Amino acid sequence: MPDKIAFTAAHAEVAQTARAALITRYGNVPLEDADVIVALGGDGFMLQTLHAAQHLSAPVYGMNRGTIGFLMNTYSETDLPARLAAAEEAELNPLSMVATGADGTVTHALAINEVSLLRAGPQAAKLKITVDGRLRMAELVCDGALVSTPAGSTAYNYSAHGPILPIGSEVLALTAMSAFRPRRWRGALLPKTAVVEIEVLEPEKRPVMAEADANSVTDVIRVKIQSDASVVHRILFDPGHGLEERLINEQFT
Repeated sequence: MPDKIAFTAAHAEVAQTARAALITRYGNVPLEDADVIVALGGDGFMLQTLHAAQHLSAPVYGMNRGTIGFLMNTYSETDLPARLAAAEEAELNPLSMVATGADGTVTHALAINEVSLLRAGPQAAKLKITVDGRLRMAELVCDGALVSTPAGSTAYNYSAHGPILPIGSEVLALTAMSAFRPRRWRGALLPKTAVVEIEVLEPEKRPVMAEADANSVTDVIRVKIQSDASVVHRILFDPGHGLEERLINEQFT
């Protein structure tokens, strides 16, 4: 069992109440001193916690005090030490986004789930897609496009009819949202090492915004996306309920 636990929680009352109860039972240390971080909330808060703790060596164990909780474990106050001792670990590399705005501003951000480009006006976006320096699609007319990690493949990617990716598959999903032309284009599977560059065509007429998890950039003209192997997120799951099992199970529900 870890000697030092840091408890962090979303702002919701149910999460804050759980944090207070767990601290009373097990104590609490600052994030920087923790052997393990316990995050209380939903998937959105889990992503926030992983980003905030990416410079730390402690893994993150989530307990669901939100809604869906795909990245979270079931909440319980009574058996936490045994669960932490038995937990399975998954390691994730985030995506790096480099977004260039119409005014020349360059924004860097990391995304654990996906980097998405979305139309920001009444007209569909027009995008040009290059992979590893090779033009793959001269014009994609759509509501948007995204690049997803395996961990994020059941989130926005799945809602856009993209594939669910096994956690160890070493691939990324490139998925279009409501593609108008080519109408039947269903996206592509790319090696994890791929560098995807998406250029916005006619940006004044068809403005586009980019998002890396919860980080948004408006009026982008170009976005570069690739996996960042230098950053490793460590997530803990109860035995038999790890991320790989959840991704497989999702395909049969």
